Amino acid sequence: MRLFVGLGNPGTKYQDNRHNIGFMAVDEIARRHGFAPWRRRFQGESSEGRLGQERVILLKPTTFMNNSGHAVQDAVHFYKLAQGDVVVFHDEIELTPAKVRVKVGGGIAGHNGLRSISAHIGNEYRRVRLGIGHPGVKDRVLTHVLDDFARSERPWVEALVNVVAENAALLVAGQDTAFQNKVHLAVQAKGLVEKNDGSESVE
Repeated sequence: MRLFVGLGNPGTKYQDNRHNIGFMAVDEIARRHGFAPWRRRFQGESSEGRLGQERVILLKPTTFMNNSGHAVQDAVHFYKLAQGDVVVFHDEIELTPAKVRVKVGGGIAGHNGLRSISAHIGNEYRRVRLGIGHPGVKDRVLTHVLDDFARSERPWVEALVNVVAENAALLVAGQDTAFQNKVHLAVQAKGLVEKNDGSESVE
């Protein structure tokens, strides 16, 4: 079993924020792969289905970003999961838009959702870092992540979450490198990232 966690803030006010791209990714996984309807559980919303031969629980914490760890901890304890069974999809300002990197453990780069999860279950879970770009000025980071994606950004956002969902079974199988490469090549083919930028390597 795997637990796929999408990070974001609950409510219509935040649904199109850059900070909510993790929610968008797991929503698309649920839609594309015919998961069960979302229901209230674990201080969040969860949905269950299968990717390949593996049972997968999707979770969107509704505790707000800064307290995401409470919901993740509840689900991890209920299903008796190891840290390595948890995959967190989150926005990453240190990656340019439409870039994806997969990593296990490591720093949290000031991301409060990751900080909360690490405080509650430990740090050695897997992260799917979804690039949203940096505003260029540190003082504008909070405004940047809590702003909605611009109309001009929506094509790459939609394309990115689609290819992430399409290839999500590779994450279940532990094929992080293959997942990252397939996502990168797909968005590159759509002209959304530059060629030969080194995004293929897994950290």
